[in-house]
Amino acid sequence: MGEAGSKPLDDVVKGPTQSGRETDSSSASAGIDLEKESGEGIGRTPTGTSDEENAGEERPPLSHQRTHEDGGNGNGNGMLSRVASRVITKVSTKSSWNPGPPPDGGLQAWVAVACTHLVIMNTWGIINSFGLFQTHYTTTLGRSPSDISWIGSLQIFLLFFVGALTGRLTDAGYFRHIFLVGVAFQILGIFAASAATQYWQLVLAQGICMGLGNGCLFCPCVSTLSTYFSRRRALAIALGACGSATGGLVFPGMVRQLLPAQGFPAAMRAVGYVQLATFGVALVGLKPRIPPRRSGPWVEWRAFRDVEYSLYAAGSFSFFLGLYFAFYYIASFSRDIIGMDYTSSLNMLLVINGVGIPGRVIPNHLADRYGTINMLIPATGAAAICVFSWMAVKSTPALYVWCCFYGITAGSIQSLFPAGLSSLTTDLRKAGVRMGMIFTIVSFATLAGAPIAGAIITASGGRYYGAQAFAGAALMLGMVLMATARVVKVKRLTREADMAGSWWRVKV
Repeated sequence: MGEAGSKPLDDVVKGPTQSGRETDSSSASAGIDLEKESGEGIGRTPTGTSDEENAGEERPPLSHQRTHEDGGNGNGNGMLSRVASRVITKVSTKSSWNPGPPPDGGLQAWVAVACTHLVIMNTWGIINSFGLFQTHYTTTLGRSPSDISWIGSLQIFLLFFVGALTGRLTDAGYFRHIFLVGVAFQILGIFAASAATQYWQLVLAQGICMGLGNGCLFCPCVSTLSTYFSRRRALAIALGACGSATGGLVFPGMVRQLLPAQGFPAAMRAVGYVQLATFGVALVGLKPRIPPRRSGPWVEWRAFRDVEYSLYAAGSFSFFLGLYFAFYYIASFSRDIIGMDYTSSLNMLLVINGVGIPGRVIPNHLADRYGTINMLIPATGAAAICVFSWMAVKSTPALYVWCCFYGITAGSIQSLFPAGLSSLTTDLRKAGVRMGMIFTIVSFATLAGAPIAGAIITASGGRYYGAQAFAGAALMLGMVLMATARVVKVKRLTREADMAGSWWRVKV
């Protein structure tokens, strides 16, 4: 038995961790949870570089350094030298200062958690609250459910698609700039939506404008947060991710109270004012901790040669097709099938978002012990069973119970999905670009999933059975593909560790 066979299996499974130095960078395209064991972030290019890499770097001439220090006095090129020096600093692969290891706690770190919570409240919280807009727009605009779903789907699509791009700018040191652009898009979109009276206006304001804001805010903020933690990173990211549940409670609750007395435009403006205030707090409190650096390649096509990665990407695409169907249509189902009024139907949205808090925190805690994919597979299967069982719900009490179960399982999937990739990627230097590729893939699933379900409802004469079957089947297929990815990964690990027959005990 070779060297790999003499190592404990846990060492083989964990892959590379800290070796001689602490790396704490994070990916631009990091998701809701990140690598928990390693000192590196999930995907920024590691701060440290090897001696071989450094030997091949072309360093700025000494004269440039002196010119920068002198301010260019006496040669008339001071301004040009200062600008060039800043550019060199921005794109340097080596840090201009050493931030040290992640503090893994302390005032500034927990302030970053709170600020990320506020940002996610205003991004994913609005997305998870789209059920209230789905019902209202379908009624007032006279459009089909599928048409209205495109508004919410555009928000998620742009969050993932644009987020994979803006994260790279965060790596280059432009966090503040991206954050301000995102806030501007988000606030402009919500106030424009409050004044919109036609479908195309809502598509532009709430779908595209707010979607661009989501993409500029979510990934950069989560990746910045991850640089403050190493050992407790899973807990920190999970607490930040709970902002989606907070927003899913706060915003529907506000609309529920303000709509009867003030009307929908005033309720939307109130939501905008809350967003503006909380974004201001987040801008002040969330500060980048590590120096800027040049990002790695945008696409790594060789990643698809890894069977487990390709299966994971396909599984993610599949379950995202059906994951948000309930968030969009639970209020409409409550009115159309159960017979609730609009205000009461929003209670279902409050429940399904509220129970997402334990659904995000507890599975992440267990994933540290048992493995992320080992937790993601049963969570996806449970969500599929919940959606299939939705067909049997015929009363208000039964719907409340169903919302509790689905909210927990859906929250688990949302928080575990990005972390699962880190357990499949042994070379963490490639984790960032691979996460960005996954985000791009699933963005198209989130764009198409809810409109497809809405089209099925319309074609079925307002009945939900077909759409429920579609969403449940998509989730179930995603579970099967995830399980297959785990089997491929575990077989390779057990073969390398010469531990045949122990595949079911492997932490992945």
